[in-house]
Amino acid sequence: MLVHLSVHNYAIVEHLDLELERGMSVITGETGAGKSIMLDALGLTLGDRADSGVVRPGADKADILATFDLIDIPEARTWLNERDLDGEGPCILRRVITSEGRSRGYINGTPCPLADLKALGELLIDIHSQHEHQSLLKAETHRRLLDEYAGAGDLSRQVQLAAQKWRQTRLELERLSNSGDEQRARHQLLSYQLEELENLGLGENELEQLEQEHKNLTNADALFGICRQVIEQCSESDSGNVLSALTASLNRLSAVQNAPGALSESVTMLASAQIQVEEAVGELNRFLDNFDADPARLQQLEERLDTIYTLARKHRIHPSEVVALQQQLFEELESLNASDESVDRLADELAAYGRHYQEKAEELSQLRQQAAAQLAAAVEVEIQRLGMPGGRFTIELHPNTQADLHPNGLETIELLVSANPGQPLKSLAKVASGGELSRISLAIQVITAQTSRVPTLVFDEVDVGIGGPTAEIVGQLLRRLGERGQVLTVTHLPQVAAQGHHHLFVHKVRGSDETRTAVSSLGKSERVEEVARMLGGIDLTKESLAHAKKMVVTAKS
Repeated sequence: MLVHLSVHNYAIVEHLDLELERGMSVITGETGAGKSIMLDALGLTLGDRADSGVVRPGADKADILATFDLIDIPEARTWLNERDLDGEGPCILRRVITSEGRSRGYINGTPCPLADLKALGELLIDIHSQHEHQSLLKAETHRRLLDEYAGAGDLSRQVQLAAQKWRQTRLELERLSNSGDEQRARHQLLSYQLEELENLGLGENELEQLEQEHKNLTNADALFGICRQVIEQCSESDSGNVLSALTASLNRLSAVQNAPGALSESVTMLASAQIQVEEAVGELNRFLDNFDADPARLQQLEERLDTIYTLARKHRIHPSEVVALQQQLFEELESLNASDESVDRLADELAAYGRHYQEKAEELSQLRQQAAAQLAAAVEVEIQRLGMPGGRFTIELHPNTQADLHPNGLETIELLVSANPGQPLKSLAKVASGGELSRISLAIQVITAQTSRVPTLVFDEVDVGIGGPTAEIVGQLLRRLGERGQVLTVTHLPQVAAQGHHHLFVHKVRGSDETRTAVSSLGKSERVEEVARMLGGIDLTKESLAHAKKMVVTAKS
């Protein structure tokens, strides 16, 4: 629960320290004294948005700390442990807003984003404002109230997530399916083109070899003549050939007695040349022995090359790129095959998400149906006590007619009321007046708060528009809640103020050059005087004091 609130330089508050206890604490004061300022400051520690305008004039920053005892809030302790934010002793939330508009949040001294303050704050405090009854006109509020009362918050989020995944999967499946005709046509073309290339069966270096062989066969006669001529000049001519000349030269040089060293080098080089010429002649002879100038082979080569060149022109590429094109088409075809597999996979996922949604949504519907009757009966009792005798209240669940899976489940929820006996049940927006709506809202808040796991409840002038005997019942309801935990209530009704276990009085302190807000914890006699002031105005009379004392004493009995 909230045990301490410290506010520095916020709005018209210069310095404020409040020690808070279990039970129902009422907060009263003159109009404009700043009763709601404390709750606004508390809201900042819980992640509410703020701007530089909240900083007290003349100060450089506003600093607010809220201290909580987490003994009875295991969910909050778990939340802190999971994020390594737990510490010894109470939990301290802090918010600092500078006059330049910068904002910083802290949990147990560790800087954190506002989202963390808000997430933790939802486990610590439940705030009900005077304007909350307006949200009762929204269908979203009806669903949220029923799900919270049914304890189906987690299940509701699972249904919402399942519907979201189902919709995302369906959109992706539709995208792939809509492009299916185009993909099928492309698949057919690629298959045909790839089949042509595979039938061609062109090897990695085959084109170069074919072109070279074709060139050789085309020039066969000229090539044969050239080779024979070179062989004759090197080794066979009777009138003189290269090998004979080299042999004669070597013999002459070798016959020289006491030849100089330079001649020995020349002999070596001529001997090497002789060997190389002999090897060249051998290679040429082997080439001629194996050379086949077969016309049939030449025709085969020309037909093969023509097939390759024709296919290359068809794809508008160079013949040397045919092998690379075959690999490219193969990879694209594999990609299209993968897309087909994706369609099948997405279809299976869509069906699985649909089954999961249906399972969770049906489970949620059962919880809603059970809780709707219980909540409606409890609210009906309270609205009759709150000045609507004979009033009826019910919660109807209408099946969704949409073909899509709805993120809110299988039904819509509607709150219906009959404010007066004999009138038919109708939607809140069509029946309830402003005052009736306030009382219905209060009844719902009180009932749903009884099932809340949050130990601290804040009611900010939720009794607006209520008076007379009904106001006393409101006070009794809030006191009953306070006996279960901690309730903070800002009120302007003496009947409500008299019911509190504790009483905080907000007032203005006027100095020579400024005005600030202060809060006092009232003792027994001071409390009677404040209730009397709320009953009869500034001038206290014996009658108003006696009435006030009776109200306070009666509330305790």
